[in-house]
Order: sequence, then structure tokens, then C-alpha cells
Amino acid sequence: MLIHSCAAFLSLILSFTIPQLDLADDQFRQVTIDRETNQYLGHPTTVLLEDGQTIFCVYPKGHGKGELVLKKSEDGGKTWSDRLPTPASWATSKETPHIFPVTGKDGVKRLILFSSLYPIRMSVSEDSGGTWSQLSPIGEYGGIVGMADMIETGKGQYTAFFHDDGRFIAQDGAWTGLFHVYAVDSVDGGLTWSEPRIVAHLPDVHLCEPGLFLSPDGKKYAMLLRENSRKKNSHICFSEDKGKTWSTPIEMPRSLTGDRHQGVYADDGRLFISFRDTVEESKFFGDWVAWVGTFEDLEKGNEGAYRIRLSDNHHRGDCAYPGVELLPDGTIFTATYGHWDIGEQPYIRGIHLSLEELDKLLAIN
Repeated sequence: MLIHSCAAFLSLILSFTIPQLDLADDQFRQVTIDRETNQYLGHPTTVLLEDGQTIFCVYPKGHGKGELVLKKSEDGGKTWSDRLPTPASWATSKETPHIFPVTGKDGVKRLILFSSLYPIRMSVSEDSGGTWSQLSPIGEYGGIVGMADMIETGKGQYTAFFHDDGRFIAQDGAWTGLFHVYAVDSVDGGLTWSEPRIVAHLPDVHLCEPGLFLSPDGKKYAMLLRENSRKKNSHICFSEDKGKTWSTPIEMPRSLTGDRHQGVYADDGRLFISFRDTVEESKFFGDWVAWVGTFEDLEKGNEGAYRIRLSDNHHRGDCAYPGVELLPDGTIFTATYGHWDIGEQPYIRGIHLSLEELDKLLAIN
């Protein structure tokens, strides 16, 4: 991709020292996935199919709660379909959706979509997103931002993660002031799920919205956690047994502090992690940003290589529940919602970039 002169290098006096790039004015990168006059569109989730070009994007008409909208791209996120037909029950979604690809032990490939609060419900497609089942409860439990992330632990075996603050884990739940991160397991390719178990908790902070990353050698998972009380930085913990047990969460550097960490490995082995910037002293506070670094940086608590502002959000703190996909040519496609135009309702935007071009931009600034 061509290097664009609008991307400016920023040297900021912050509580972290790594450089930052600003791509907010690079309109050539930006794709409007969906926008509706006077309608809030938010919190998208994406999935890239095996052909490396087809991407589904699902999001609510509202702030978390609202009718779910489904759109499809067949060219790696460059252009998007009209809104696609969805089951009637998708109009009853209570919270942000999350979509994942799964494969059963019998080799059957499916897409599954979760909608949470109480109870957590799931919809299934067995024809690559062409048709979907109605949303149905996966158990007698609920939670917030379920399922925030999911890992494959064996053939046809998966573990999914969410959090709760006491209000939705049971039908008669109530606010406790304590946040717990839960995991549920499936041994039948995501069709049924176990009862939840607690995997992360600290009494003095509000840890939530887990985002998971596997080490390059496949031996260790890192779980990045939002800290919702805003007392401390975002946190991280690790598992060396495929998510069964986890270390005690500890703070991450300010350079990775934010909400809803999602990312991919680039072709060169570096991590690209997208999130909402919640560092108050940052020039990009409240904006859609990303971090570039390595798994070793996560392990050692390093600041990483550099950060990027992806888009300028004009309503602080209301943006960036991103989907992130790696395309076959090494391009990274990431999509989220935000208040991209002053005084207008938020809408869904996608951005294309590569780490190779970002490295070059960094070198010339």
C-alpha cells in the first residue's frame, strides 16, 4: 500500500515513551460499513471465512442493546452488502453480539453468534452465514459482553469467556460491586456449553472484557483485561494449560491501557491489538487506537514498539469495540463503531493497513 503523507508522527510527553502514529485523517483507508440517519449503530463483531475474502459484520441498532444487523463483504472489507435477512429473535438482542467460526469433531464447520445478559443466547449457521437459527439460551446463566473471546483447546473443543458484576450470572442476580471473569467449555464444536467457572478476579478493581492471545510457540495464552473502575491500568494474566487455570492478573503498561482489546498476529509475528484509549493524559484519549508489539512484550510488561490512532472519536469514551482480521496478502482489516462526525450518531467504519507501511511511516517521521 502507498505511504500517505497525512499520517503524522506524534511525539508526546506521556507515561509511556513509545512513538505514536496518527492515521485519523487518512480517508483513503476508511470504509463506511453502515450508517443510518439519527440511529445509533455500535459494537460490531467480525469473522473472516476460510476463503480469506468473505467477512461478516454484526452489530446492534443501539448502544449494546438493540436489533442485530448483519452485513457481508466478499472482497476483504472493501465493499459491503445491503443489510441481510436475520432471524426474528435477533431483534430481541439485549447486548453486544459476538461471532466465531467453529468446527465439530465430525468436521462440520459452523458460525456461532452470542448475545448476552440473562440468559446468554446463541444462534448457529451451518451454511457459511447464509441462514441462522433463532437465538436460544445456552444455559441458565448470563453475563456481560459474552462471549468476549473464544479459544480452541482441542479437536471440536472450545473455551469462551465473559464477565459479570452479579447482575446477570443468575436470573435473580444483583449488583455486587465485584467483577468476575468466567469461562465456559464446549466439547461438541460449540453446540452446547458447560456451566461457568471463575478464571480471573481481583477485589479492588473491575476486570472485564477479556481478549486472548496465544504465544507463537502455542504454549501460553495471555488474557488482556479492561479495568472498569479506572483506578489502575488494564491488566493481564496467563495460562499454560489451554485456559483451565490462570495466573493472578497484574497491571499492564499505560501503552496498552484501554477497553476491549482485540487483535491478530501479522505475517512477521508481531501483534496488532486494537482498543479504545483510556489513558487520560494521552492526546488520543477516548479514540480508537492500536498497539504494535510482541508476545514477549506482553510477558515482560514492555511498552511495545508503537501505537497508532486509527480514527478520531468525537464523543469521548464511546467507540472501539473492534473486530480485527488478517487478510491473505498481509493486510489487516479492523472495524468498529464511533462518533466519527461531530454531532452525528455513531456508525460502523472499517480500516485497512499493514505493519510494513506503518513501519515505513514511522521511519520517515
